[in-house]
Amino acid sequence: MTQHHSRYILLSFDVEEFDMPLEYGMAIDPGTQMEVGKAGLDAILPVLNSDGIAATLFTTAHFAMHYPDAVRALAAKHEIASHSFYHSSFSNEHLLESRQQLEQISGQPVLGLRMPRMRAVDMEEVKKAGYRYDSSINPTWIPGRYNHLNLPRTVYTDHGLTRLPTSVSPHLRIPLFWLSFKNFPYPFFKTLVKQTLRKDGYVCLYFHPWEFVDISQYGLPAYTRKPCGAPLLERLWQLIKDFREEGEFIAIRDYLQ
Repeated sequence: MTQHHSRYILLSFDVEEFDMPLEYGMAIDPGTQMEVGKAGLDAILPVLNSDGIAATLFTTAHFAMHYPDAVRALAAKHEIASHSFYHSSFSNEHLLESRQQLEQISGQPVLGLRMPRMRAVDMEEVKKAGYRYDSSINPTWIPGRYNHLNLPRTVYTDHGLTRLPTSVSPHLRIPLFWLSFKNFPYPFFKTLVKQTLRKDGYVCLYFHPWEFVDISQYGLPAYTRKPCGAPLLERLWQLIKDFREEGEFIAIRDYLQ
């Protein structure tokens, strides 16, 4: 039974320079970071170009400035939102600068923000920079990263700004993010997504384009890189196929309207 227009799948991708090796003390030069990020974006283009799929691309201004044509082309079909200016350094000024730069490149209003690594950000500053919503909350506990078990699981308002947390399962708050997509057996992940979608009426999932290329040579911990490349892309296609009947794939801005 098709449940279109009552349930929504919000696919989002953090489009960025691939600087993750730096977190693990591995050297990777800025040029390679950009190239791997762009190779990932190219790898997921068939998904982004497929019928009935609208996604939200949280893009660093730094990446967009390197690949303006690619970002502009994607803006014709998808939402371009901000992933701040750089992936690895931040100041409050970057909020406005990033939004303006992305608007100039994409030719569309930039309404949303997701901070790199879901870092904490001052909602007053976000509002001041002209954003309408923030999606920088993963309402779960990730040891060594954050503990947001006290925050709402679904859309809420904070300082007059809409906040859309990334999805977690209804009871245990199991995060439905890129690491679970990789590490859980696919049928289990699918079951959690279905439960969440049916309970909340929407599910907000996030990935990074660079996961969909071969990143095995960068010395990352296995849980962050396996599977990667083609096998992971196949899994993403499977997810899309399995959920086309469950709901509609739309951009976050359209859902929030």
